[in-house]
Amino acid sequence: MKMASWLPPLKLSFSVNQFYDLLIMRILSVVIVLLFPFLSIAQKQGNVWCFGDSAGIDFSNINSPIPIASSMDGRGSCISFSDSTGNLLFYANTISTPGHATVVWNKNHQIMQFGDSVVGEAWYKELVTIENPAYNGEYYLFSLGAAAFYGCYYSVIDMNQNGGLGAVTQKNMQLQSFPAIDCVVAIKHGNGRDWWIIFRKSDYNTGGSNNNFYLYLITPSGISNVQVVSCGTPNPTGFNRLCLSADGTKLASVNSASLVEVYDFDRCSGNIYNPRTIESQATSFPYIEFWECAFSPNGNLLYVTQLDTVCTLLQYNLLDTNPAFTKDTLWYFNFPIGSIGAVRKAPDNKLYVSSAYSNGFTWNYPYPDSMYNMYNMNLSVINQPDSLGAACDFQPYSFYLGGKRTYWGLPNNPDYELGPLTGSICDTLTTGIAPQAQTVGVATLQTTYIRAWQKLFVNAQQVKGKNALLMLYDIQGKEVYRSHKGHASGAGGYYTQDVDVSNLSNGLYIVTLVTDKEVLSAKFVKN
Repeated sequence: MKMASWLPPLKLSFSVNQFYDLLIMRILSVVIVLLFPFLSIAQKQGNVWCFGDSAGIDFSNINSPIPIASSMDGRGSCISFSDSTGNLLFYANTISTPGHATVVWNKNHQIMQFGDSVVGEAWYKELVTIENPAYNGEYYLFSLGAAAFYGCYYSVIDMNQNGGLGAVTQKNMQLQSFPAIDCVVAIKHGNGRDWWIIFRKSDYNTGGSNNNFYLYLITPSGISNVQVVSCGTPNPTGFNRLCLSADGTKLASVNSASLVEVYDFDRCSGNIYNPRTIESQATSFPYIEFWECAFSPNGNLLYVTQLDTVCTLLQYNLLDTNPAFTKDTLWYFNFPIGSIGAVRKAPDNKLYVSSAYSNGFTWNYPYPDSMYNMYNMNLSVINQPDSLGAACDFQPYSFYLGGKRTYWGLPNNPDYELGPLTGSICDTLTTGIAPQAQTVGVATLQTTYIRAWQKLFVNAQQVKGKNALLMLYDIQGKEVYRSHKGHASGAGGYYTQDVDVSNLSNGLYIVTLVTDKEVLSAKFVKN
């Protein structure tokens, strides 16, 4: 049969080199396709957890996490941060005594330089840390004050200091002064670079209520002014917890007055909208005290812990038209066997549940040296959290902490690897627009006085010069304090110092910072 004259000649052979080139390209393409899912779900900056009484977990081997030891001893609020390869950089926790504070630890489990006396009240979810989008190796640590010292604060950690051991270069910079609820969370902006910080105000001390969410946007230019979004049922309690779905599209809220609510969240605008009440808020006692919440990895299920005379772990199916009807009690036990605490999604996409043991007679924080048992030496695990009911494979007290102990808290680590909303209106970083560069600005001096500690925190940014002299004057111009210390400059030209002002009389004082290149002044009132 003759081939049609209009068809091109058929090439049936090619060189051996061409054959191997094509074969190698095909193999590489298959390898890339197979590896891509694993590369895309890497969560290495949250790889190490530090919590409880010297406890920790290293998730570097995602299929077989191992217990580790830490230096902290905290009942609740804690964070930890690792580098891009999963090695621990620093962690922090709040302590009850002495004086209620947050302590920042370096990777050698020692207190970081200037890492003491950071705001914290030893609650349960009052800390969160994020990367500074402007500077590599610099991090913001946000902390909330609910009782002893009201407000929202931030400190700056620079890991470029002290040979990689880090230093706190700004401490207790106050953003808000109203009573806050210890429910702070963080989520990546839709551009995949910037961050949203979300928390709530408490009107409990005045007998009021509100449904306001407060948001800050952190960009390479710094921390933006607060954005207030009103949504859902007003909260009359001083207790509230927030949690976000893995993709950042849902926000859940639970409180101690029986409320469970879910909202939609817009990572581009920071808008919180479309509230759905799953459990209605009680109007009179007795309340059901919901303690903590977490979404399943696919966002379809919500897990809630209830801490009361009866402790439970609950599951709700958010795909159902009435999620309240789907409530499934996965775990049930009576106090004082223990008291349930946090539920958190880990890098292995399992949910871990903490609980603090109590004998019903003595306050269990800190634990007595003799109080070691299966209840406080293990975490409980939901192995298949995307599955309904018994299929979620909940195993109580199944992860052994290597002889260390847990309380109610687990690290409040956001998803550091969450990417941009590709194709959205705010996806500016994947469409050719370069991130902003932070420029050197005018030096500023800020003071924060914390009455409970009788301490003044002096912070400066964009400071020029290598040496610094700090002085305090009373209103008559008399010098009452002098300190000559070099400042930890870092990328932002930072200076920070704690000043004990317990011996000063109440009144107005002038704070002056003098370097070899400039003079900065501010004031504070001791009362």
